[in-house]
Amino acid sequence: MKKLFTLAICVVVLAACNTVQGIGKDVKKAGEVVEDAGRK
Repeated sequence: MKKLFTLAICVVVLAACNTVQGIGKDVKKAGEVVEDAGRK
């Protein structure tokens, strides 16, 4: 299940980022998702 979750995040990050600034935003969002998942 964790591998699927990680893969999904990677796909979203890679598909959504068009610029270096976009990569930074995507990485930040992915980090927030991981933090939220860790709190549950």
